[in-house]
Amino acid sequence: MQYFSGSQTTYNGTNKTLEEQEFMNFHLARLVRGEDRRKLDATGFACNNAVHSIHCVSTKPVRIDMSTMTVYIPSSDEGYPSSDEEIEIRPYARQEDSLKSISPVKMIRTGNVFHEMNEIIIPLYITTKQFQSRIALVLEDYKPSFIAKYGSVLSHLSSHEIINPAANETGGVHCFPAAVVGLKYHDNLALNSSDIPGGYGMPEFRHFLRQAFSLKFAYVSEIAKPRLLFLSRTNTRRFLNEDEMIPLMKEVGFEVIVVKRSKLASNLKKFTELINSCSVLLGAHGAGLTNEIFLPTGAVMIQVELLGTEWASNTYYGDTARAMGVHYLRYKIEAEESSLLKLYGRNSSVVTDPGSVYRDGGYRAARTVFLDQQNVRVNLARFRGILVEALSIVTDWAGR
Repeated sequence: MQYFSGSQTTYNGTNKTLEEQEFMNFHLARLVRGEDRRKLDATGFACNNAVHSIHCVSTKPVRIDMSTMTVYIPSSDEGYPSSDEEIEIRPYARQEDSLKSISPVKMIRTGNVFHEMNEIIIPLYITTKQFQSRIALVLEDYKPSFIAKYGSVLSHLSSHEIINPAANETGGVHCFPAAVVGLKYHDNLALNSSDIPGGYGMPEFRHFLRQAFSLKFAYVSEIAKPRLLFLSRTNTRRFLNEDEMIPLMKEVGFEVIVVKRSKLASNLKKFTELINSCSVLLGAHGAGLTNEIFLPTGAVMIQVELLGTEWASNTYYGDTARAMGVHYLRYKIEAEESSLLKLYGRNSSVVTDPGSVYRDGGYRAARTVFLDQQNVRVNLARFRGILVEALSIVTDWAGR
C-alpha cells in the first residue's frame, strides 16, 4: 500500500505557508472529478472508485499508524467516514484482482517487470507526478530490493527518503497535513492523458524514465548502427533454433546482443542503458518485452507471437509500443513452428482452436499450455523477412 503526503516543509516538522497549502490542495483536488470533487471541496475528503482502482484524497490532516498501516482521518465533518466505517485498499493498483491467499497489507512482489511497471511505477507516476517531488512516500510493502531497483524513479517523484513503516526509526504514528491513499490505474501499461492532472501521457512518462535512469538516446536516429537486442529464454517459450537465428540476424545487418532472461533483473539501470542503446528489441511473448518502454523513439519491437497468445500479445505489448512511438512488428508463428504440434498432435484443439482452451479451462489451463509448455522453432525464411523489415524501418529513421 502506498501513501502520499503533503508538502516538504510539513514533513520536516515546520509550518506550512499559505502558498504551499494552496499548491497542495490544488493538486490534490485534481485527482478527483465530478461528485467526488464536489465532496472533497465540501468536506476535505473523497474516495474515487474507478473501474480498476480506488484512491482516497484528504486535504485535511491525517494520522498513519505505522504498525497496522491504518490511516485515521477526522470524522467530525459531514462527508467523512463515520467512526465505525472502514475503507480497505489493497496494496496494488488493480483492485479487482483479489488474491485470496494474500492479505491487503501483505502483498509480496516477485520481481516481474511487467507487474512492477504496470501496477506500481506507472500508477505511481500518474498519481504523484503533478506534485513536483514535494511529497513524502510511505510504502507499506517496503522491500529493499525494490527500492534498490527503482530508487532513481522514486527519487524523481519525491525529494524525501522513502518511509519504511517496519523500520524502528519510523515506528509509531505519523501525522501528515494531507494524503492520498492508493493509486490511480488506467489500463495495461497505459496512461490516459485526459484523466491525468497535467495531461501527462506515454511520451512524457518515457521522457521521465530517460531522466530517472540517465538514458542517452531519445531517438533511434541517434544510434550509430543498427543494433538488435535478443531476449533469450532458458525455460519456457524457448527458441529451439536460436543457434541459427543469431547468425541470420547478423547476416541481415544487425549487431546482435543476446541477453538471458536471468540477467534482466540483476542491474536495472545498466539494463535500461543497454536497451536504450538498441534499435530493435526481439523476443517471444512474455514480461521481458515490457522493456520496450526504454527503447528510443522510432525503434522497433519484434514480438514472436506464439499459439494462443494473440490477444495478450497485442493488448500488453503491441498497443503499448504504438503509444510509445515504437514500431511494432509481430512474427506470428504457424502451427509447424510450435512445439505443441508434436506434444498434442496436429488435430488437437490446442493447435486448431487455441481459444477453446481458454473457454473450457480458463486462464490457468491456457497458461499451462501456451506459456509453460510451448517452445518455438522459427521458420528462418519467414523470419528473415521480419528482420529485413525492421532494418528498413530503423535505417529510414537514421536518414532523417
